Amino acid sequence: MAANRNRRLQKEIADIHADTHSGISLTSANTSQPDITDFTRFHGHFRGPPDTPYEGGHYTIDIRITGEYPFKPPEMRFVTKIWHPNVSSQTGAICLDTLGSAWSPVLTLKSALISLQSLLSSPEPKDPQDAEVASMLLTRPEEFAHVAREWAIRGRTGGSSSGNSSGQFESEATAKERKKLEDKEKKRAEERRKREAYHGYNAAMIERFTGMGFQVEQVVSAFEFVGIDKAGGEEYELEEEYIGDVTARLFGEM
Repeated sequence: MAANRNRRLQKEIADIHADTHSGISLTSANTSQPDITDFTRFHGHFRGPPDTPYEGGHYTIDIRITGEYPFKPPEMRFVTKIWHPNVSSQTGAICLDTLGSAWSPVLTLKSALISLQSLLSSPEPKDPQDAEVASMLLTRPEEFAHVAREWAIRGRTGGSSSGNSSGQFESEATAKERKKLEDKEKKRAEERRKREAYHGYNAAMIERFTGMGFQVEQVVSAFEFVGIDKAGGEEYELEEEYIGDVTARLFGEM
């Protein structure tokens, strides 16, 4: 039984090493021994998905193989600290169907790691492993994204909330990456702010009037007063009568 399991694991490891596109890798859990000789414990690795707060993060997963594998799932937990509703921020324990009731012997270490990476793109706060994180995501999503991004950066640099705990300075490449992520988050925040300021109206329709020198808030207020249809944020041509009413409202004539 053990021999069959080890042959299967050797095949799975070879498949992961041969796949240069998934971004998934597997190493020995014993950092002093680069070659994998223990088939009961591994470390899995992947990057945080793009366009998420985890972008730029490097994540390590502790993997333990039980005697019942592949009929029972591997035991996995995050070694890298992560701020995510389906992962314990204290222990790294994971809430994921693939590693529980949805496990099947046809699944592999590679597919399990890909599922974990996908979990970072699609958190499930209503089925949490960490209630505090889930509550923040549901009630204060912008704060959640900020904290998750900070933890992703700290996990990569080995720093703490007050700086690098190892006492080493960030490399120039890491500093550039941090700046890139911060700029990207600022851009997203600005886009969110604009969407909120437009109250659901299409930006191009609002900007027809802001181009006349009016503030966004004034135009939105005029749209709402006149009763302009938001149309789900889609752009459409305003009728002349509505244009006249919005203009009159902006100039205080109604």
